[in-house]
Amino acid sequence: MKKNVLIAQSGGPSPVINASLLGAAEAAMARDDVFGKVYAAAHGIEGVLCEELLDLSAQNKYELSLLKTTPSAGAVGTCRYKLRDENEEDYRRILEVCRAHDIGYFFYIGGNDSMDTAAKVERLARENGIDLTVTGIPKTIDNDVGDPEFRLIDHTPGYGSCARYWAYTMQNADEENRAIYTSECVSVYQAMGRRAGFITAAARLADPDREFPLLMFFAETGFGLEELAERVNKKLAEVGRCIVVVNEGFDIGDGAYKHDGFGHIEYGASGLTAMQGVVSYLNSVHLAARGQATGQIPGVMQRSCSLFASEVDIEEAYSVGAHAVEVALKVGGGRMATILRAPGEAYRAVYSDVRLEDVAMSERFLPKSWITADGTDVTDDFVRYARPLIGETGAVIPRENGLQRFARLEKIFLPQKTDRYIPQNLRKQK
Repeated sequence: MKKNVLIAQSGGPSPVINASLLGAAEAAMARDDVFGKVYAAAHGIEGVLCEELLDLSAQNKYELSLLKTTPSAGAVGTCRYKLRDENEEDYRRILEVCRAHDIGYFFYIGGNDSMDTAAKVERLARENGIDLTVTGIPKTIDNDVGDPEFRLIDHTPGYGSCARYWAYTMQNADEENRAIYTSECVSVYQAMGRRAGFITAAARLADPDREFPLLMFFAETGFGLEELAERVNKKLAEVGRCIVVVNEGFDIGDGAYKHDGFGHIEYGASGLTAMQGVVSYLNSVHLAARGQATGQIPGVMQRSCSLFASEVDIEEAYSVGAHAVEVALKVGGGRMATILRAPGEAYRAVYSDVRLEDVAMSERFLPKSWITADGTDVTDDFVRYARPLIGETGAVIPRENGLQRFARLEKIFLPQKTDRYIPQNLRKQK
């Protein structure tokens, strides 16, 4: 008997998250000898818990195809609901909903927290004798999922497009700074990445020959405001202007942070940002050049804008989603589809799989060997690693009437078969 498929997304959006959704959905639909219907959970695991399941099999095929170049996760939604170990009711509710809709395959798109959830659901289903194959699909612009040796995964879908966004932004930032530095000598930009500096490092891709007066401050170096100002003034003394990129987690000494549903610091919702702290501090000390420091935060646009999406990233996101279906069929559950790098000088992605338990709750950082001795730049090894991921020509984004054309799926939800349920962590909020 054919089993139905459920796909859910989790955590922050990315420019290519929907490409992975489409890759998994189309791969499953192509195997109608094995799979039944294909569903998507509205707003991730919350949609599973609340039994809000969207029928992808009933969607217009053209609208579905637009998912490949539709950024963010607005088409079906995502969430930051964290399933904790003590949420036993929630875990059992997931299995209840899957049984009610004859779901035998569950694909979860997300980062390390999501892979931890997927592993727990897989284990609980197995312990209870429930026929449910759970497979992970990686996603995060931070590129911080995996191990320090890059053996579990070479890079995560979403990072290449975010890196391309920063390469383009820095090209234009240098032109802006070059034009106005007599009054605004320091331009400060804040990059996403709580504890890992991969996104900050991507700024160097705009200038691999190191012609810009660019300084990067990574979470990994542990620099503070005084050290930052010292290095900025040194650059100002040399060339009269400076571009600074800081991790959003750069230490400005302000501990009043808000946290998201996963328990991670949510810098965009907190008080003083890293950029504001740096700009304020630089303008409070003597700068070694005429003018002042100003700051910008690209913010969520780096994770939800497809205008600068990498064609390499889109194709890999789609392919790893499709590969997850193959993994589920050939290897079984408890695995995550992964992207590795083929040996040799020419870049080529290869697809494999790893155990969910190995990647669950993992976290890796920008290797120290990729950070220069002075702590404010990256080495050529990083450039060689990241440059192929941003592609050459950029993705072709469908347009209508001069505007981008995104997927707009019909709200075709399955009839609810179970009692109304409120997720455990939301009950106090109701």
